[in-house]
Amino acid sequence: MQQVNKRAVAQAFGRAAQMYQQHDVLQRLCGERLLRLAAIQTPGRLLDAGCGPGGFSRHFSAGGWQVTALDISPAMLAEAERQASAWRYICGDIEDIPSDIGRFDLSWSNLAVQWCANLRQAIGELVRVTRPGGQVLFSTLGAESLREMRQAWCGLGAPPPVNAFRTLGAIQQQLSGLAVRWRRDELTLHFADIRLALQSLKGIGATHLHRFPARQPLTRSRLTMLAQHWPRDATGFKLTYEIILGVIDGG
Repeated sequence: MQQVNKRAVAQAFGRAAQMYQQHDVLQRLCGERLLRLAAIQTPGRLLDAGCGPGGFSRHFSAGGWQVTALDISPAMLAEAERQASAWRYICGDIEDIPSDIGRFDLSWSNLAVQWCANLRQAIGELVRVTRPGGQVLFSTLGAESLREMRQAWCGLGAPPPVNAFRTLGAIQQQLSGLAVRWRRDELTLHFADIRLALQSLKGIGATHLHRFPARQPLTRSRLTMLAQHWPRDATGFKLTYEIILGVIDGG
């Protein structure tokens, strides 16, 4: 089981709630890939687990779905509600979904379960609240994510302050026994300078580090050195994410 300080995670995402949509390119691109795997086309009841500020809740609501938006961060949920993203809003944990929430035709979780301590419990909860004949769609980040950031920090001779995401093999092992169909992909984002690359992590709330509770601020000279070791191409500084998509069809 991965050690996760959920209060700190919720606070990190809460701080990013209002500016999240300025930095959510990764979420949108990953969600678009996940959407292609959806088998259920007729709108029904949908759970958006880890809804954030409600981008995909609004997408589904506009398509006629009755959306329940769930998030562990009160600030994220408030932002989703401010934008009238869903039919109802529940502040809660994917690993412990309220028992009276009902059943859904589609349970959706886009780039949220990587913050869960017990992945099997989280996905099991999504399966539990999905009706027979329904579908569970989820995405998460794999261990190959942010490799450019790791390389840059290693170039400084310092341990990279990057979360250790699960490998695909570890994810598959943790979810063994569940009839999951898998797809692996990579997304590489480009940034004009290193500050924008780092701000993109802060802007989506992904700055809470499971293994590095105390971090030293980057000085200008250290930031310059970090940039020298950071992989880039003609488009800019690179940040690559390994995204892992999972589909579970209801019985």
